[in-house]
Amino acid sequence: MTAPVWTRHYDPGVPATLAPYPERTLLDYVEEGARERPSHAAIWFKGRTISMRELVRASDAFAVALAAQGVERGDRVGIMLPNCPQFLIAELAAWKLGAIAAPINPIYSEEELVDPLNTIGAEVIVALTPFYERLKAVQGRTPVQRVIAVNIKDYFPPILGALFTLLFEKKSGSRVATRDGDPLMAAMIAANAGRAPDPALRARPTDIAVLMLSGGTTGTPKAVPGRHIDLVMTGLQVRAWVASVISDWNDQILCPLPLFHAAGGGAVQTLAITGHNTLILVPNPRDIADLLKTLQKTKPKAFAGVPTLYNAMLQHPLAKRGKIDFSSLKVCVCGAAPLMLDTKRRFEALTGKNVIEGYAMTESMVGLTATPMTGLSKDGSVGVPMPDVEVRVVDVDDPTTEVAAGAPGEILLRAPQMMKGYWNNPEESAQMLFTDRSGKTWLRTGDLGHQDSDGYVFIVDRKKDLIKANGMQVWPREIEETIARHPAVAEVGVRGFVDAAHGEISVAFVVLRDGAQATADEIREFCKANLAFYKVPSKVVFRSDLPKSLIGKVLRRFLTLDHPDATA
Repeated sequence: MTAPVWTRHYDPGVPATLAPYPERTLLDYVEEGARERPSHAAIWFKGRTISMRELVRASDAFAVALAAQGVERGDRVGIMLPNCPQFLIAELAAWKLGAIAAPINPIYSEEELVDPLNTIGAEVIVALTPFYERLKAVQGRTPVQRVIAVNIKDYFPPILGALFTLLFEKKSGSRVATRDGDPLMAAMIAANAGRAPDPALRARPTDIAVLMLSGGTTGTPKAVPGRHIDLVMTGLQVRAWVASVISDWNDQILCPLPLFHAAGGGAVQTLAITGHNTLILVPNPRDIADLLKTLQKTKPKAFAGVPTLYNAMLQHPLAKRGKIDFSSLKVCVCGAAPLMLDTKRRFEALTGKNVIEGYAMTESMVGLTATPMTGLSKDGSVGVPMPDVEVRVVDVDDPTTEVAAGAPGEILLRAPQMMKGYWNNPEESAQMLFTDRSGKTWLRTGDLGHQDSDGYVFIVDRKKDLIKANGMQVWPREIEETIARHPAVAEVGVRGFVDAAHGEISVAFVVLRDGAQATADEIREFCKANLAFYKVPSKVVFRSDLPKSLIGKVLRRFLTLDHPDATA
């Protein structure tokens, strides 16, 4: 079989396929690491290292404790935690019982928690103490029977832990009084130290490992099942892709991306586990000072972020004053949202490091396209499909019709690890999955873009975000890319609004750089000089910040005109 055209642009040593994939789970890789190098650091967290041996023993003990709580094969264990060692401990413990890890976004409000908790059907939730009361408030409307409380300080180094107890624990909401028999995770682990679950209970490669929440193409919350072998496939694909710059065991990976999100939990975590690389965890990706100080202290070889994170680092005084040494980095990866070309160029100029872009979906279990590590990079492209990943661009209204190279259309993704369907949701699954005439099943991404003759993929925008002004098609991202080049602009988001005269109008929401000034007319004049007349936003609204998800993706749907901070 002829290799796809895009494989010609792979870095030396990256194979066109990794099949057949090993019948293994991530548990096998963790335990392999503990056998080969028990003292090797599996995790670095706030100045403390957790060894491979310690990670295995803690997850063993917690698995025994979960079994005593009634957790069995196939049960869902909710994990409502930021990036911290307890996240991995809970995840591994669930897998040692054949249970399913179900990460939950910690910033969900009470009302936002109800549907996801009912969707995953978890009876046990492992949650950080500041989230405890939020869960208890909705517990009666969900299947949740037990909330296991986690104090963030439990894996702090001693001095930091003492300072946290004295100065921050109560103020941050981390000190809570549990009730209704809800236990503390630390006490459960301590009570079962030295014990291990029955090996016969552990998950098999074809068992479901995770349920990751996704909005899909419709925006409604759905759970994406990922099997253990699917996570291994993703880890091995990413590991092969970065092998020319990141070596197993030796190179540390800095991860501010939330582990509850596919980018952090599906790509970064699986890379670190399959390659036995130390995972440096940053609990709050919005605390840019802590992120930069962690980078300065740990000297990682790899960093994974999202566009707003790169932008925020560029704006931070520590980076502006040259107080951060980026020289240890071999690779910087950006995903989860489109990266503005201006942001990419400014970060590369500041650090001297290339930013590698990637693109995937939760539904593909992070079957990725990515820029080659050392090979050809094209401005505006999210790279080429990784080994065993395929991309096809089809007519927007007819997925059976593939468009020519370079022509715009809807992007379809296909990978061996992609989901077979949403959890208990056949109706939404039917909308997301498309089977072509040859019998191949593809994911309908809802993203519009094109693929050039070399196989490089370019994202234009989300299909649902298309603005039709006076019958003309306007892509928000194109306007955002233009405005981002204005020297006074720090961040920008664009969305359409219904208008009686024009059908729809585009409105740009702009955050200015510190100390910079610009008027709405100046921004519109800048657009007029760089865009066709019908793409120029009808309004420019200034904000102090933009609504974002926890991973830093600008949430266009929450950009509204009735905002107390709005000035035009």
